[in-house]
Amino acid sequence: MKFDYFYERALARKGQAEMTARLPAVRTPEQLAAQEDAYYLGEMTRCIFRAGFVWRIIDHKWPGFEQAFSGFFPLYWQQVPPERLEQLANDTRIIRNWQKIETVPVNARMIVELAEEHGSFGQFLAQWPHQQQAELLIYLKKHGSRLAGATAQHFLRRVGWDGYVLSPDVLTALRNHQLLDSSPTSQRGLKQIQTVFNQWHDETGLPFSHLSRILSMTVDAP
Repeated sequence: MKFDYFYERALARKGQAEMTARLPAVRTPEQLAAQEDAYYLGEMTRCIFRAGFVWRIIDHKWPGFEQAFSGFFPLYWQQVPPERLEQLANDTRIIRNWQKIETVPVNARMIVELAEEHGSFGQFLAQWPHQQQAELLIYLKKHGSRLAGATAQHFLRRVGWDGYVLSPDVLTALRNHQLLDSSPTSQRGLKQIQTVFNQWHDETGLPFSHLSRILSMTVDAP
């Protein structure tokens, strides 16, 4: 199905100004590579703490998170002493969720290992093909902690990597038009989704994140 149909539907529902204002910012490979690894660990952690929680509360408390985690430097957090994690579990500056606190050393190790291989985590992201987002999501889920499902997608969106986010509205639109007939977390479903977005990207030249956001604007909110 041609993407023009979805574009025109979103345009009719939202208008040009609102639709354009809602489109996510996309960073160039050079901009992704220029970001420090601590930035990526911080944003990864923010998205993990946001999952299943009220986002605005996490964002409001985020300066306290940055203080409590001393800047999210991966080289430190990959080998953090257990007692440091225990201190965080009692730190009122953050949301004291032990399972989510425990993700930081795991994800720090992943970032450090990728930085050793690619020069930095940003360079790793910068060279990953956008046409293979499904594989990137699988990689982050396998090697990271609590980066399954939408969490990794929102992380990539926040840092400016160009990719789709499978929000409920996006999934509804795909299913309504028989473009997805499997679970979006299954191998078959991920392949179907990636194929559709790759076709639309080739057809329109639009960034994947813009295709995703425009598609979400075609669905009437309940």
